[in-house]
Amino acid sequence: MTTTNTDKSTNRVLGDVEPREVTFFFEELSGRQRCSQNEKDAADYIAAFAEARGLEHHRDKLDNVIVKKPGTEGYEGAPTVILHGHIDMVCKCDEGVTHDFSQGVRLKLDGERIRAEGTTLGADNGLGISYMLALLDSRDIPHPPLECVMTVMEEMGKVGGDNVDLALLSGKRMIDFNWIEERQLLAGCSGDVTCRIDVEAGWQAPPEGRTALLIDIRGLLGGHCEFDIHFERGNAIALLGRLLRRAMATGEIAIARVSGGVQNNVIPAEAEALILVEPGAADAVAQAVRALAEEIRHEFRISDPGMRITVDRPEADVERILSPQAAGKLVRAIALLPNGITNQNLEVEGNWETSNNIGLMVTTRTGVEITCTITSAVTSRKHAVLDQMMMLAELAGEGVSARQIGLDAPEFPWNPDSRMLEIAKDSYQRVMGERPEVLVSVCSLELGMFTQRIDGLDTIGIGTNLYDLHSPKESMDHTSAARVWPLIKDVMRNLHR
Repeated sequence: MTTTNTDKSTNRVLGDVEPREVTFFFEELSGRQRCSQNEKDAADYIAAFAEARGLEHHRDKLDNVIVKKPGTEGYEGAPTVILHGHIDMVCKCDEGVTHDFSQGVRLKLDGERIRAEGTTLGADNGLGISYMLALLDSRDIPHPPLECVMTVMEEMGKVGGDNVDLALLSGKRMIDFNWIEERQLLAGCSGDVTCRIDVEAGWQAPPEGRTALLIDIRGLLGGHCEFDIHFERGNAIALLGRLLRRAMATGEIAIARVSGGVQNNVIPAEAEALILVEPGAADAVAQAVRALAEEIRHEFRISDPGMRITVDRPEADVERILSPQAAGKLVRAIALLPNGITNQNLEVEGNWETSNNIGLMVTTRTGVEITCTITSAVTSRKHAVLDQMMMLAELAGEGVSARQIGLDAPEFPWNPDSRMLEIAKDSYQRVMGERPEVLVSVCSLELGMFTQRIDGLDTIGIGTNLYDLHSPKESMDHTSAARVWPLIKDVMRNLHR
């Protein structure tokens, strides 16, 4: 063991799980609040960790943390390497589960997998932070000077990566640990931009004597809007739009509220709408919606076999409804928004180039907000989809608007002359006994923010096998982590010049 801290394994779920230097810190982080926008508890832990070891560290008002460690003996003058991961996680509960994420997540072992009980696990990217903490804590791993950058709100539009003070860094080499495939070395990735469509409600008092119907969609697989978008899984928000349109075609309805999804970069697995209909038309509307629901379940029988769509008559006290004009514009906007893959990548075989995810829909005080994430390896294609949404809002007319929110994250371009990639490939061959797959990914990470702002930065990503990200089914293969940790240490040893 390279740290006294990891000796404290009594009664720990991961106490005997290798690599213990890493799983110790993963369990420590898992016991702390790490939901996007609520990373203070975890940042407090990291800052205290650095102070206890006398390591230089910097923390900004967002809770981004940078920790520096000098090179070990013989590596003091080696070029500095930047290490990166993000502190935050997507916080989502399984259906029927209530959980207080301020207490972290409850870990469990399932054979070779580590999971959380009823929630997302947060290995994305708690594992990456754990690798860095293990390196910072080590006493016997040769390495060059380290600059560990741990960002926040990555899952909420890469806010941390956009705001972290890169002037604090001197390194021109970088390893990112926010990757999910052991067999791959990441050598490039896409960028993304977020668009929000606002539909003003024009709130009105509900008509008297109406019957309430609740259209509810559950049981979709959902998943990550980049890694899983090619599986053609159902998007609960898009499907709800279809069901509402069928309801409107059957009888006069009023929309009291709509909702769907948990985060803009997660494929929504659930959505619902509360509508009011005339009592004499309630059965016909419900029957029409159920008929379309049956067709939809057939469409998605392979990708989402557990899909459930129900139409019930709840006891509901409705105080307001969208105006008929607003309701019509909302339903048409949902139906016309692009969703899924829009372009294949003709340079990288097997990759898709551009996609959009209708990720989140909420009813607010003023109306309905729909938030989408557009991902692309080509900036102009990304902006073309964004412009398409702007034009859709213009065509919808008064009361509908669209705008970019947050930053425009750039892509991390492939560098065929990367020295870091060659070092990592050689280490992979030594440790794993085979050559790695070199990947230019369809996903959007924070790496473009570093490569665009640090001139000459040579960057790669190293991953561990993670599954079902951004969903309560998320898991981490700890045997993969046990294989990757020696790879990371070998790369460190070979960064002496």
